[in-house]
Amino acid sequence: MSAIHPGSAARPASAPDPIEFKRVKAIFIGSIGNLVEWYDFYCYAAFSLYFASSFFPSSDPVAQSLSTAGIFALGFFIRPIGGLLFGYIGDRHGRRLALMTSVTLMCGGSLLIACSPTYAAVGAWAPAILLTARLLQGLSLGGEYGSSATYLSEMATSKHRGFYSSFQYVTLIGGQLTALVVLLVLQNFVLDAAQLKAWGWRIPFFIGALLAVVALIMRSDLPETKAFEAHRSKHGKDRMGGFKLLLQHPRECLIVIGLTMGGTLAFYVYTTYMQKFLKLSVGLTDAQTTAVSAGTLVFAALLQPLYGALSDRIGRKPLLLGFAVLGTLFTVPLLTAIQHAQGPWQAFGLIACAWLIVSGYTSINAVVKAELFPASIRATGVGVPYAIAVSVFGGTAEYIALWFKQQGMESGFYWYATAVIACSLLVYLLMRDTRRHSRIDAEAA
Repeated sequence: MSAIHPGSAARPASAPDPIEFKRVKAIFIGSIGNLVEWYDFYCYAAFSLYFASSFFPSSDPVAQSLSTAGIFALGFFIRPIGGLLFGYIGDRHGRRLALMTSVTLMCGGSLLIACSPTYAAVGAWAPAILLTARLLQGLSLGGEYGSSATYLSEMATSKHRGFYSSFQYVTLIGGQLTALVVLLVLQNFVLDAAQLKAWGWRIPFFIGALLAVVALIMRSDLPETKAFEAHRSKHGKDRMGGFKLLLQHPRECLIVIGLTMGGTLAFYVYTTYMQKFLKLSVGLTDAQTTAVSAGTLVFAALLQPLYGALSDRIGRKPLLLGFAVLGTLFTVPLLTAIQHAQGPWQAFGLIACAWLIVSGYTSINAVVKAELFPASIRATGVGVPYAIAVSVFGGTAEYIALWFKQQGMESGFYWYATAVIACSLLVYLLMRDTRRHSRIDAEAA
């Protein structure tokens, strides 16, 4: 029989493990904060059809969409700076501080958009203020991804790391879904189209600023990860974080860029751009467009933990290969079929099929990147090269798609997406499976 130490009591087998409870609680809070950040960021895409005329007066709706898409893309180009800045904070001073600072900055960006004057009021200053707000949000989101991916991956146990880390994209998609739900409520129960265009589009940004304050309060109580604490106690702050240290891992950085480019482009095709695609190319009404987008996002969110758990059993590489092979083969047929869909239900079914493919990337990409880097540079290593790839391929997806459409060559974008996914396929073929070669597990051992 095992001895029981004096003063201790045996915990019943059915009692919850307090350590595991704290772990799950921390992952939940970290994920909820991520949802708020992405809600704030995607309100811009969800409501751009309504506020485009307030900042870019034009009689051509495609031209207005191009203008708003251009600022959407610029918000992505500053993300590498955010990844470097907040990665440095996360690697040098702690993951929790980086998460708190990023959500504070997102709050400021959302509040600025909510209060922005229109073109009719201040002329060219209106789009300039809108751009400033988007740059603040892009800076915030550039730091959020690397910090949250690192935090969730380090908090999770090795056995369930794929499952727990998948909740980053559950909440990322949840942020988009929340933005669409707010849009649906405003469209159908609160305001008419004229009111939404006149002033109603400001409401979701006020909501986002308020939610960011709530997320900040929740994140202030997060525990620091053991991986960070152990590495700092052993090596000290001076050997953690910074661009110079990042340059010592060129192979890992190139892998992150290569594995991200195809996946992030596919993600933005079926999320932010799909809303405009359904309206401008398929011909659905505003209400149908929002309903289909919301329904497919729910479906996508449900897939993430299933695929994440699968990666804990069979490895990360098979899922990445499945996404890239199927994405290369079926992107053109799927987008062509969606373009000619006969009604919202057919469009929903086709987009759902696309998510069965894309989830092979979205569910595990965060944990794959985190497992590539040591703790001393993990937040920066995940955030910076990822932000570079997202800026080039994800943030420009909507703009490039609309440009092809304006030129009368919409199918050209389908082939462009296929080519980018095929490039990622080469990276997946050559890289090692990070589940079996995890730097997080190696350091723990």
